[in-house]
Amino acid sequence: MPHLLILGGTTEANALSRAVAEAGLTATYSYAGRVDMPRPQPLPTRVGGFGGVDGLCGYIRDHEITHLVDATHPFAAQMSHNAKAACLATGIELAALTRPEWDEVTGDRWTRVPDVAAAAAALSGPARRVFLAVGRMHLDAFAVRPQHHYLLRLVDEPETLPLPDAEVVVARGPFSVAGDRALMQAHKTDLVVSKNAGGSGARAKLDAARELGVEVMMIDRPTMPPRLELRSSIEVLDWLDHG
Repeated sequence: MPHLLILGGTTEANALSRAVAEAGLTATYSYAGRVDMPRPQPLPTRVGGFGGVDGLCGYIRDHEITHLVDATHPFAAQMSHNAKAACLATGIELAALTRPEWDEVTGDRWTRVPDVAAAAAALSGPARRVFLAVGRMHLDAFAVRPQHHYLLRLVDEPETLPLPDAEVVVARGPFSVAGDRALMQAHKTDLVVSKNAGGSGARAKLDAARELGVEVMMIDRPTMPPRLELRSSIEVLDWLDHG
């Protein structure tokens, strides 16, 4: 009987959690602990880091994990590299549950940048009204560009902000195009800065930007380690059945 460890925190991970529970498989769901109130899961859940590769190896051995699914955010590169290294070291099976990137469509006004640092560098011009949709962990990178008014949508209310002119909206997706259009109109947004997370839960801001003719600065995904990539819970269950 496999014992699955799901590195979660995404919409895809939550769907996999439900599918695994319904299949009656033994599994543990792991949250990184970056939000105050993570969504409840139908599986045993742990919250927090592992302590690097060595810590993850220890957890795998102590809990007799046989399979690991990396269903973390596409920008959680360090965790993904740690997962690959730990699975190689312990000899267990690894798969990633991934989602396709967003692509430009007719009417989009995108500029692509390679990473968060490049996005901050590209904001060196005069003051703009920026919908900064990069998550709480990356806000410090934009402290070097204090001239802009920033709209921030975060899962939790931040204790402090590194940006002197910022307004926070606390909300959890999925979001609607109509809601994001109204939000951007209310804040007079003229630029959206977004990580290319993919998926449906946070896509609405891009569709709203297209409708409003608002520019988008799209941050490319980081490089991930080579690994088996699966695209659905059904594929994961089939992998577990045959792995």
